[in-house]
Amino acid sequence: MYTVVLLIEKVMDEADVRLVTTLHEDTPVSFVVVLPGKADHHRLVRALDDVALVRLDEAAEELEREHDPADGGPDVLRRTLDGSVAALRAAGAQAVGETAPGEDPLKILADVVDRHSADEVIVLTDPHLIEEFFHRDWASRARHKVGVPVLKLFAHSTPE
Repeated sequence: MYTVVLLIEKVMDEADVRLVTTLHEDTPVSFVVVLPGKADHHRLVRALDDVALVRLDEAAEELEREHDPADGGPDVLRRTLDGSVAALRAAGAQAVGETAPGEDPLKILADVVDRHSADEVIVLTDPHLIEEFFHRDWASRARHKVGVPVLKLFAHSTPE
C-alpha cells in the first residue's frame, strides 16, 4: 500500500478529493490527513497574498478583522480534519487524520511521515504567493524536513 501524508489547510471539497485520489490510480493508496492549524500562517502574510492576487477587499478585511481565539481552535481543527477524512472515505479511499498543533508543525509532519512509513507528502493549499516567492510555504519547508518526495497542489477554491 502506497501511503500519502496529505497536509491541508481547509476542508477538502469534492474537486480536491478527486484531484488527490486520481494521482495514483493504478496503485492502492492510503491517506494520512494532517492539519497544521493556523498558528504558522500570519494575518499580514495572508493580506499580502490577497493584494498579490488582486483581492483587495479581502486584504483589507484580513487586516481589519479582530483576532478570534476560536479561529483555528481545537474544535475548528477537528471539524476540518474530520470533514476531509470523511470526504476521502466517501470517495472510497482509506484515510485517517491527525492534527499538527504546536510550536513546530513541520517537525510533527516529519514524525507523522516516519510513524506511518509514508511514501510521499502532498501539500494541498491555497496559493500563498508571498510565502512561495520566498520559499517559506508549507511545501518548500517540508521538502527539507520529511525525507520523502513532496508534491504541492492548489486546493479548489470557490468564489465567495
